[in-house]
Amino acid sequence: MEVQIFEVGPFLENTHLLTRNGKHILIDPGFSTEPEYQRFKDALSGELEAIVLTHAHVDHVLGLSSVLRDFEVPVYLCNKDRFLWKNFGSQAQMFGINQGGFDFAPEVLPSEGDFEIGEFTFTCLYTPGHSPDHISLYFEPDDLLIAGDALFKESIGRTDLYKGNFEVLEKSIKEKLYTLPEETTVYPGHGPTTTIGHEKKNNPFIK
Repeated sequence: MEVQIFEVGPFLENTHLLTRNGKHILIDPGFSTEPEYQRFKDALSGELEAIVLTHAHVDHVLGLSSVLRDFEVPVYLCNKDRFLWKNFGSQAQMFGINQGGFDFAPEVLPSEGDFEIGEFTFTCLYTPGHSPDHISLYFEPDDLLIAGDALFKESIGRTDLYKGNFEVLEKSIKEKLYTLPEETTVYPGHGPTTTIGHEKKNNPFIK
């Protein structure tokens, strides 16, 4: 599987495009400008099958309207807590972004267990603490984790936003992520890639 990273938006968010057998899924579209969005479109070499959201913070959803303008694909989001999704417009205004909310409900991404979208099969790991709807996506055959904003290289996601909680995030990381094989490559929502083994040894926040 091929993974392409687009660092986009005012928050330097990592949008991920996954490709397998000529099919794509897009993770957390954070495009904030037309050139950023065009870079993504230029990278497409096959059919876009779906959009998957690790969570619904504004920087991870900012480009969703642009993608849905051109592609009729399902959007998947955990339904543990849809407050952030339902209040996207208010979130955007808090950061000075003029963008309204959405008039549809996403498809349900399970909080736990295996899930399949076309060519892609992955395990959903419920990892709240940064946000109440947060899911990390583990692709076991590829030794690959899309960590969203739960785990960064030698850092972790913020816990001072809506329903953020350090103890909850610590539990999520220790029980759901640090139990993965140490060679697993971690693709976070911000910053460079890392591995589970590196974080277990070097992350100053979660030892």
